[in-house]
Order: sequence, then structure tokens, then C-alpha cells
Amino acid sequence: MAVRLAVLLSGSGTTLENIFTHIEQGNLDATVSCVIASRSDAYGLERARNHGVPETVVPRKNFADTESFNEALWAEIRKYDVDLVALAGFMCMLTVPDDFANRILNVHPALIPAFCGHGMYGHHVHEAVLAYGAKVSGATVHFVDAEYDNGPIVMQEAVPVEEDDTPDTLAERVQAKERELYPRAIQLFAEGRLQVAGRCVRILPRGA
Repeated sequence: MAVRLAVLLSGSGTTLENIFTHIEQGNLDATVSCVIASRSDAYGLERARNHGVPETVVPRKNFADTESFNEALWAEIRKYDVDLVALAGFMCMLTVPDDFANRILNVHPALIPAFCGHGMYGHHVHEAVLAYGAKVSGATVHFVDAEYDNGPIVMQEAVPVEEDDTPDTLAERVQAKERELYPRAIQLFAEGRLQVAGRCVRILPRGA
């Protein structure tokens, strides 16, 4: 049976569109049960409507603190009886209820634990990679815990940093890797092949 997803986003929804594409191509055994945005102007909401998926907004600006925002957010998520929450450019701190431990995935545009943490998102990451003089960057899919970019790593792969790279050209290469890894990680979850032990995630063989 297909894994039921809640996709959380704050912006354009390109990661959401990539998930839709892989589902439609038969590469991902999943259904998007709902799309929830933290901003009413997030274009990802339009992408959800285009695919006939229920969408809603839980505006971060309407809440005084992280706790009250998360209470409202999780109340909305729980309406849909989802198996997995996929963060897709979600720019808010997310608390993790006990029953959703190891049931929330995120993709980060660098090789965690490098170039990650609070404030490290989007072009800030690529600018930092280039400023440091790193020779490789990449993408990481990880489970979400109570800290930014800290949960157990599911998959990560490197891409080269070229000498003439700009943040834009590096971003293109990293985003291509993200589009490849994230659906693969969701599929592994759908197949029950991710075994978490502390900080380590083992990918089980098929049929194990």
C-alpha cells in the first residue's frame, strides 16, 4: 500500500512538484494526502491544487511562539492519518511528537554535518560552501529531530564544487542531486527498509 504523505512547505514547492513527478512516473509508491504551508503566499499551495491535493495554511506569523504554532500545525497534520511527513522547503522549527519519531524526513543542500544548522538554508548554504573553499558539497536526506539538521542521516551523496562556481551554478548541481535522493529515501521508507539505531540508519535489503 502506498505511503501517505503530508508535505510541509514555505515557498515555491519545487520539491513537492518533484515528489508528484516521481509518483506519476511510477517510481514512488506514495500518495500526497495533504500539503500544509507556513505562508499564505507559498506557490506550493497552487501546485497542490493543480494536483487535486487538499492544501491549507497554518501561518507562522499568526502565532506568538513555536509551541503554539506547532500545536496548530500538528492538529492539522493529524486530520489526514499520514504515515510520513516530508519537509519540502519548510522554514519553521518543527517539534517532533513521540509518535512521529523517525517519521519525518527532510532534505538539506549540503553534506551534514557540514554547512548545516540554524540559518543554513537555500543560497546561504552554497555561499558558505564557496566561501570556505570546499571541494565537494552535496545533498543529505535525514530524519528530523528537535534540532535543525540534526536527525539520523538516511542518504547523502556528494557533488563537485567547480572553481568557477557561483551560488547559482552550485545550487543547480545540488538541487539535481536532491531531486534524485529524496524520492529514493521516501520509497525506502514506504518499503519498510529504513532501520534506525541511535544516529545510524541501516538500509535493509529487499524482503528482509
